[in-house]
Amino acid sequence: MAQRIFTLILLLCSTSAFAGLFDAPGRSQFVPADRAFVFDFQQNQHDLTLSWQVKEGYYLYRKQISITPTKADIAAVQLPAGVWHEDEFYGKSEIYRKRLNVPVTVNQAAAGATLTVTYQGCADAGFCYPPETKTVPLSEVAAAIDATPTPAVTQTGETSKPAAQLPFSAIWALLIGIGIAFTPCVLPMYPLISGIVLGGRQRLSTGRALLLAFIYVQGMALTYTALGLVVAAAGLQFQAALQHPYVLIGLAIVFTLLALSMFGLFTLQLPSSLQTRLTLMSNRQQGGSPGGVFVMGAIAGLICSPCTTAPLSAILLYIAQSGNMWLGGGTLYLYALGMGLPLMLVTVFGNRLLPKSGPWMAHVKTAFGFVILALPVFLLERIIGEAWGLRLWSLLGVAFFGWAFITSLQARRAWMRIVQIILLAAALISVRPLQDWAFGSPSAQAPAHLNFTAISTVDELNQALAQAKGKPVMLDFYADWCVACKEFEKYTFSDPRVQQALGDTVLLQANVTANNAQDVALLKHLQVLGLPTILFFNAQGQEQPQSRVTGFMGAATFSAHLHDRQP
Repeated sequence: MAQRIFTLILLLCSTSAFAGLFDAPGRSQFVPADRAFVFDFQQNQHDLTLSWQVKEGYYLYRKQISITPTKADIAAVQLPAGVWHEDEFYGKSEIYRKRLNVPVTVNQAAAGATLTVTYQGCADAGFCYPPETKTVPLSEVAAAIDATPTPAVTQTGETSKPAAQLPFSAIWALLIGIGIAFTPCVLPMYPLISGIVLGGRQRLSTGRALLLAFIYVQGMALTYTALGLVVAAAGLQFQAALQHPYVLIGLAIVFTLLALSMFGLFTLQLPSSLQTRLTLMSNRQQGGSPGGVFVMGAIAGLICSPCTTAPLSAILLYIAQSGNMWLGGGTLYLYALGMGLPLMLVTVFGNRLLPKSGPWMAHVKTAFGFVILALPVFLLERIIGEAWGLRLWSLLGVAFFGWAFITSLQARRAWMRIVQIILLAAALISVRPLQDWAFGSPSAQAPAHLNFTAISTVDELNQALAQAKGKPVMLDFYADWCVACKEFEKYTFSDPRVQQALGDTVLLQANVTANNAQDVALLKHLQVLGLPTILFFNAQGQEQPQSRVTGFMGAATFSAHLHDRQP
C-alpha cells in the first residue's frame, strides 16, 4: 500500500515537472507586476518609508518613479543612486534590483491625505510592465515648526536628475576650463596676473608662490561654485518647465547664439562700467598676502572676458537643466580649477612654460564654438526625432571637420599631412547621412514595416474582429516605454519572412503608451500582464491562447511560431 502511495506521489511530481515541456513557446513565463515588484510602505509620524522587493531577473527604472502628495506637504524626495543599465533605444538609465527603500519626510498631512506612487519596471528577458500606480494613505501629521515647504515640482527622482540628461559630465568642465585658458582673451593675461598675485616680488620660495597662486584660484573657484549653486537651485524650481519643447527650442537658440559669439560674430561680456568697477575693487587688494590674493581671485571670477562668457553661460544652462545642486557647485568648481591650473604653473615656473601667442589661440576659441553647438543639437534631437537628429549631427560634423581641415592647411610641418588626411576622412564620413537623405540611398531608407490598423478600446477590437471577414487576426500591443516592442519593430516585423507569413492576416495594434483608463481596460480585458504581448485570433474571432507571444522573439523564431500556430 505504501509503495502504491509513493508511486502515485512520484508520478504526480514528475507530471508537474514535465508539463512545462509541452507549453506553447509563446506562453507567458512572466509573473504579474505585483509579484515582480512587491510594494510596501510604513509610516511613523513624519517618517515614511516606501519599499520595493524586486524579483530576481527584474528591475525598476529610477526615472519612472514619481511621488505626488495630496492634502499633504512632503520634503524633496531624494532617490538613492541605482546601477547603470544600457539598451539600444534608451541608452543608459539607472535601475534598481533586488530591493529599494525610499525615505520620505512628511512635513504635514491633513485628514484623508495620500501619496500617489507611480513606478515601472521590466524583466531582463525582454518584457516591460505598464506603469503601476499605488495610493498610500497617510496618517494625520501636524506641521513641524522647521518644516521646509515642498518644491513646486512633482516629487520624483528627477529632482536630482533631469528627465533627459545632457551629454556632459562634471569632469568635462575641468577640461573646458583648461581649454579656455589657451584662448586669446585669457592666455596673455597669465603673466600679468601672476605678477599681481605675487605682489611684484620676484624672490619668493617655490612653496610660497604656489600657495599664493592656489589661494587665488580658490577665490575664483568660490565665486564660480556659488554661482553654480544658485543656478542649480533656480533650475530645481523650474525642472518640469525646462523639459517643455518650447523651452528646449529656446535653450537651443540661446546655445546657438553663444556659439556664434565664439566664432567672432559679436562680443559677449559684462558691461564695461561694471568690469571697471570690479577691476578697481581688485586693484585695492594687497598682492602677496593670502587674504588679498583670495579676494582678488573671488572678484576675478565675476569679470568675464569675451572668450569665457559663452562657455560659462553654456555650463550654467546645463546646470539649470540638471537641477542638481551638488553637480552645479562641483561643475563650476572644476571649471575654475581648470582655468587656474596654467596660472599656478606660470606663477611657479615663469613664462617659459607658456606656448607662444599666435593665431592658434583664435582657433581654440572657434573650436569651443563647435563644442557649444553640440548642445542645441542634443536638445533638438529630443523634439525632432532620431532621423533628423542624425542629420543635424552630420551637418555639425561636416562643419567642424571641414573647418579643421581648412585651418590645418596653413601648417608647414610634414606630420600635419597625416592630420589633414584624418580630418578629410572624418568630414567625408560625417557627410554620409546627408548624402543618404538628399539622394535617397536605399541604406538610409527605413525597412518596410507591417501595416497595422490602430485600435484602442475593447469595442474597437470587437468591431475589427467582426470586419476581418473570415481572416485570422494578429493584435500587437505597443508602447514607447517598451524596449522590446521597439526591437520587434526594428528586427522582427521588418523581416521579409515574417511579412510573408502574415500576408493573409489582419494586423491590429494597440498603442498603450499613455496607460490611461481605456488602455488599462483593454489590457485587463485581454489579461495582458505587460509588453510586448501579441495575440492571435482565428477566423471566427476567437483568441488562440496557445499562440500568444510574450517577450521578444527574433525574426527566425517568430516566423517559425507563425507557421506552427493553429489555423
